[in-house]
Amino acid sequence: MNNRLPPILAAALLTAALLAGCTSSPAESTSQTGESSPAEIVSQSGDGYQSVTPQQAKELMDSTQDYIILDVRTQPEYDEGHLPDAVLIPDTEIASRAERELPKKDQLIFVYCRSGRRSKNASRELAAMGYTNIKEFGGIIDWPYEIVQ
Repeated sequence: MNNRLPPILAAALLTAALLAGCTSSPAESTSQTGESSPAEIVSQSGDGYQSVTPQQAKELMDSTQDYIILDVRTQPEYDEGHLPDAVLIPDTEIASRAERELPKKDQLIFVYCRSGRRSKNASRELAAMGYTNIKEFGGIIDWPYEIVQ
């Protein structure tokens, strides 16, 4: 039996290995001191917003002023529990309500939903509308801090 890989498979494996070696994770970002900071450990989505962890979002909220926390879930989900001071604009209503309710397009906006899918979609939509300072931090199910009803 021949133990050699077909040339096409060998080329594909080599290409995959080379590509994997050229990428880095957000956690690999470090400051000039060699230590990572929450502001640095973010993932630029390529869609005009940044993804941060709930912990990074909380630290930024604690150290920043003049920001908005945007909940993009439905009204019943919001009523069950939400982050303190969160503004509700369901993801399906971003296009029709954002410019009226979020007039400052350069304001820091933290976006979340239940699990992260809708917050990513809403963040992408906000960026396409010209919003420039969006931090998407996934879902409330991963938020280890205060939630109010």
